[in-house]
Amino acid sequence: MSQSQARSKLGAILRSTSGNFLEQFDFFLFGFYASSIAGAFFPSADPRNGLLLTFTTFWLGALMRPIGAIVLGAYVDRIGRRPGLILTLGIMAIGTVLIAITPDYATIGAAAPIIVLIGRLLQGFSAGVELGGVSVYLFEISSPGTRGFFTSFQSASQQVAIIVAALLGFGLSALLPAEAIAQWGWRIPFLIGCMIVPFIFVIRRSLEETPDFIAQKKHPEAAEILASMIENWRIVLLGMLLVAMTTVNFYFITVYTPTFGRSVLHLSAADSLLVTMFVGVSNFIWLPIGGAISDRIGRKPVLLTIAALAFVSAYPALAWLVAAPDFTRLLAVELLFSLYFGLYNGAMVAGLTEAMCAPPDFHSPTASRWLCSARSRL
Repeated sequence: MSQSQARSKLGAILRSTSGNFLEQFDFFLFGFYASSIAGAFFPSADPRNGLLLTFTTFWLGALMRPIGAIVLGAYVDRIGRRPGLILTLGIMAIGTVLIAITPDYATIGAAAPIIVLIGRLLQGFSAGVELGGVSVYLFEISSPGTRGFFTSFQSASQQVAIIVAALLGFGLSALLPAEAIAQWGWRIPFLIGCMIVPFIFVIRRSLEETPDFIAQKKHPEAAEILASMIENWRIVLLGMLLVAMTTVNFYFITVYTPTFGRSVLHLSAADSLLVTMFVGVSNFIWLPIGGAISDRIGRKPVLLTIAALAFVSAYPALAWLVAAPDFTRLLAVELLFSLYFGLYNGAMVAGLTEAMCAPPDFHSPTASRWLCSARSRL
């Protein structure tokens, strides 16, 4: 690959993954400031009830991903990867703005949690095809032998968002008292996310359409897509199972870690954020390594090895942490899970995209490509 081609590929990676950055930035902020969001929109005599409602709202957004994948996935396969990724960014931006500017419960009553829920549902609806759409885009601009490495940057871009969000939270904790953050300071990172949106729109508009999409003579209709899913339900189910392990791991070590560190282990907000920032850096390092290793030795050996290691070590590691919780133990356990996540996900995204885009016995190669963008992180 020439130097100009390398620069072109790098630019395509940065432009296509920019929306992933925004999506994970907002997801992480919602998890980290769950206690403040609970106080603002879900007030309750028992703080645990408000926290439960906040995380329920968070996961209702996640449940919208399959719907977004089905609805938007089919649409993106008709209009193209580039305009599709711009559309998903727009929907995601609306959800972010709603959460950032909605007055609290004390001001507008029950309308406040309803508006926040709508914002979360829009974010989940968009994310359902954003992740798969970016994976397909990176898959289609890569060459055989590098697909694991290229597609790993779909997840790697999210780790940059976690690092930036953690740094912002760390800075706010240093500059503002806890009371101010709980009352209004938590909105500042969300507003910063809103300010990032126009920049991402600009860089995404410069995306070039993938050669694979341009070469397609016919684009599938909704009925063809549904028929392909039913016909290949085993592949779809396998894809969901492959995603389950990495998704649970990821949200545990990123979104839930700050709340777990403060509420359960009674660590300071700064310590919890610092752990999360280190996890983001570790994830970013291990993801392309996992993708590159899978390019060399195959996807299955990496997936099976990491899944087995996680199965036998997860409970002992967590038992060791809760026996004497402190910053060092939390960091050690989180970095172990980060290793599992990075290596597994680096191989999984490429393997899943290959299975969905080019299954060996597929009768409709064109419609099969939609299954890539229809995958959802359940």
